[in-house]
Amino acid sequence: MIVRNARDIGSLVSTERKRQGLTQADLAGLSGVGVTFLSQLENGKGTAEIDKVLAVVATLGIDLVARKRGE
Repeated sequence: MIVRNARDIGSLVSTERKRQGLTQADLAGLSGVGVTFLSQLENGKGTAEIDKVLAVVATLGIDLVARKRGE
């Protein structure tokens, strides 16, 4: 999946969380973030703190890879 904005990351997190059978409260606790933060992240709020976003995706076992387009 190509992630271009906060909504894309939110969708990725929400889909994977549900696939793993986790509630938002479960994932928030495992990631060390609040449920409100996680809800806002899944809804694509663009002001999410990157360190918290990275903690959530790491908890889900997702690797975010940055590369120059076309490579």
